[in-house]
Amino acid sequence: MKGRLWFVVSLLALSAAALAQNETTTGPSGQGRVERGKYLVTMMGCGDCHSPKKMGPQGPEPDSSRMLSGHPEESKLPPPPTLPAGPWAATGTWDLTAWSGPWGISYATNLTPDENTGMGIWTEEMFLRAMRTGRHMGQSRPILPPMPWQVFANATDDEIKAIYSYLRTIPPIKNRVPDAVIAEPPPKKP
Repeated sequence: MKGRLWFVVSLLALSAAALAQNETTTGPSGQGRVERGKYLVTMMGCGDCHSPKKMGPQGPEPDSSRMLSGHPEESKLPPPPTLPAGPWAATGTWDLTAWSGPWGISYATNLTPDENTGMGIWTEEMFLRAMRTGRHMGQSRPILPPMPWQVFANATDDEIKAIYSYLRTIPPIKNRVPDAVIAEPPPKKP
């Protein structure tokens, strides 16, 4: 009987250790979190705006060598077109990395972990705050359209942390995105 009890206790201890190891490598802070983040970034279409494009046989396609590096710094844009009054309110570049509208001009941010031009100095808490408040780095200027931060604000903390974890694993790409141009608020009507 003592031998069986010792065997069961040992088996339970080994099972608990295996579960703990699995949680470390695949759970909320391990590889599972990174994979979940990759899924969310892909499913939410982050690369649609944050990845530069190249022209392929079927038209624009993501440039995998610059994945999630934001608006290309070498792209020199003319002033945005002025739209006539009417239902159209925004314009975008052919690769969707720059937009203009009543808010001003916004450029897709470099989401790679490059420390000088990307999100390399961002902490998980800064990223979480940015997605919750719509503020760059969680505290400064507003995050401008078309970035749907209001949608991300509805994500769980674990989902936002998973996205952050994944973004920390992609190759850093040096690409200094231009600063946003924030439009003056329209004059108040009397």
